[in-house]
Amino acid sequence: MKLLTLIFAFMFVTAPASVYEFKLKSIDGQEFSLAKYKGKKVLIVNTASKCGYTPQYAELQKLADLYKDKLVVIGFPANNFASQEPGANADIKTFCQKNYGVTFPLSEKVSVKGDDISPLFKYLTEAPNPEFTGEIKWNFEKFLIDENGKLIHRFRSPVTPLSPEITKYL
Repeated sequence: MKLLTLIFAFMFVTAPASVYEFKLKSIDGQEFSLAKYKGKKVLIVNTASKCGYTPQYAELQKLADLYKDKLVVIGFPANNFASQEPGANADIKTFCQKNYGVTFPLSEKVSVKGDDISPLFKYLTEAPNPEFTGEIKWNFEKFLIDENGKLIHRFRSPVTPLSPEITKYL
């Protein structure tokens, strides 16, 4: 009977309708929901402190400041690529604030690929995208979410935060 119940439960599990269904933890360990950003665009970025793309933190902060009325930038530190985010949450937060003046929200460290992938990143990497879907290739990939919680576009690491490829959507 338990097995039958479990089978029925899995049959009726539906994919999340939007990013607003995800509950996460901030870098300070506080639970938050992406639903609090309804009505704004959200740029979700997997970040790392010891990566060649780490200087993008400065542009991410500038983007967050320039478009603060209609965009929220959220960094998701991840150690999935060449161990480039080895620190604990407190170390990451201090690094970002001290070196790049980061004030935009940061989540706790997550996994963005593999067997332990964060449910949010599983959703994002499988969501329809105009150019590509699938596994994240490196640090600082970006996912732009519309005001209704749907993926607008995904950008690979070399696309900088202030590039026209991103700002044209803002």
